[in-house]
Amino acid sequence: MEKQQTIAKKVSINGIALHTGVRATLTLNPAPENTGIIFRRVDLPGKPEVRALASNVVDARRGTTIGNEKCAVYTIEHIMSALHVFGVDNCIVDMDGTEPPILDGSAMGFFELVKEAGIVEQDAQALYYEVKTPLYVRHEDTHIGIFPGDKLHIACTASFAGCPYDPQYFSLDVTAESYEKEIADARTFVNFADLRQLIGMGLCKGGSLDAAAIIHNGAIICKEELRHQDEIVRHKILDLIGDLYLCGRRVKADVMAIKPGHFFNVKLASMMQMQLKEQN
Repeated sequence: MEKQQTIAKKVSINGIALHTGVRATLTLNPAPENTGIIFRRVDLPGKPEVRALASNVVDARRGTTIGNEKCAVYTIEHIMSALHVFGVDNCIVDMDGTEPPILDGSAMGFFELVKEAGIVEQDAQALYYEVKTPLYVRHEDTHIGIFPGDKLHIACTASFAGCPYDPQYFSLDVTAESYEKEIADARTFVNFADLRQLIGMGLCKGGSLDAAAIIHNGAIICKEELRHQDEIVRHKILDLIGDLYLCGRRVKADVMAIKPGHFFNVKLASMMQMQLKEQN
């Protein structure tokens, strides 16, 4: 019988937040059994908390934002992705602002942070989301399905107009080892037209070619060469791993995704969370 897990010690990381451009610090804290993943705004009076669940998502347009009447936390998908692959069931994530640091636009910094913290087993039984009835999300050319499986396996196709390597496909059995080798270092991508719009809205103040790659006129613009020729689809898988963890449990399933995005990832996670409630 597998046991729940938390981290062994408190660890922190800091950097520039993507949209506000301010320096941000994120701290992971061990948490008791059955806590789940909780984000805590230590910069606000009373240090309000919000649990990382699909039912608490308040925006999923450009990233995954959770919130309640007391606080909100933006772009949590990369840290959720790292926690998921390590099987961290219980953790309190302290934030000193609305966003975590963007780091290099991938999840490698968060993966290494959890690795540094270490993992400890707890007494309570680990709980998994296991597919009893397949679920499917479809909208125009986006399709995401989740089917029975004895481990988390993701097969994903991504396509972006103007990308020189298009379409892209990647699949893997998701483990901490495969994630570190194949997924964790894949960076955020953005279309130049979308970037112009975000800048016009006063966002992306902390964005740079250190933290993202830009698709523009048939080329990919980034500070260094691509880490993988199919880096876009690998980052899509990275995001999907984080968003699916919003069902509230580690996931054992076969996931097939065509052109996924945060809005539809979260929609699927919401369906998974509702299914769990119906089963209990």
